[in-house]
Amino acid sequence: MTIRARSLSPPRRYLVASDFDQTLSFNDSGAVLSALIGADRFESKVAGLSRASFVQQGAELAYLLLHDPEFRKVRREHLVEVGRRIRLKQHIDVLTRVLASGIEGLECVFNVISAAPEEVIQSALEGIVPAERIHGTKFQYDPDTGEIRGIARVPAGYGKVAVLGELQHTLGIPRDRVIYIGDGSSDVHVMLHVNNRDGFTIAVSENKHLARIAKRTVLSDNALSVLVPVLEDIVGWRSAEIRTLFESYGLTLQEWEKARTDWVTVGEVPPADDAAVA
Repeated sequence: MTIRARSLSPPRRYLVASDFDQTLSFNDSGAVLSALIGADRFESKVAGLSRASFVQQGAELAYLLLHDPEFRKVRREHLVEVGRRIRLKQHIDVLTRVLASGIEGLECVFNVISAAPEEVIQSALEGIVPAERIHGTKFQYDPDTGEIRGIARVPAGYGKVAVLGELQHTLGIPRDRVIYIGDGSSDVHVMLHVNNRDGFTIAVSENKHLARIAKRTVLSDNALSVLVPVLEDIVGWRSAEIRTLFESYGLTLQEWEKARTDWVTVGEVPPADDAAVA
């Protein structure tokens, strides 16, 4: 169903790009893969790589798949199975349909840009997002053994910015008609890039780094929730119109609470050094 906007001008075309892990899903691909193959200490290994700034944030799993002995046994079929096991947020299929043609006056081309392995994302979103619109980490495999031999692309950190730029150029979409949705520190670079070019950014977590950068933050277990800031800030709808759109798809906004989150740390002033004062 299409909801009529106020304007009768030709549809404005936008590029909507979303992260995958914990943005469209509840799981981290690496954690699910670790459980599948029986690997230990995944979180601590990732934390160690992050502290050492050895790889781009978000690319830790790709590094482990190439260099960690426990992960060297992973093959393409393992990644496909991980995608089947990923728990997705609700109504991603409805989100993609609404963005594509569900709002008169607006047309959005939905793409996924993530450092998660491409096979994982394609498997998880099969039948929902076309494979050509999924841009994840792309591995090179040994043709005889199936072992991962190299990496052709890792959309992490500035890598996401590069993929986004390629999509803009290919689709012919102006820089101020880009919407990016993400959840974590690995999305900081791309969000800053989008904001600096007058695009629109949405955070779906309370990550304090993103809270200072994203133009809107939406916390929900339902993927369709990101439509709320899009419809408010880009299309210019009021709450009643937004509720009507949700209801047209058999859904209701049961709880919609707007709040501003301030991150504050308060510490005590250390006592003055008497000797220094004297």
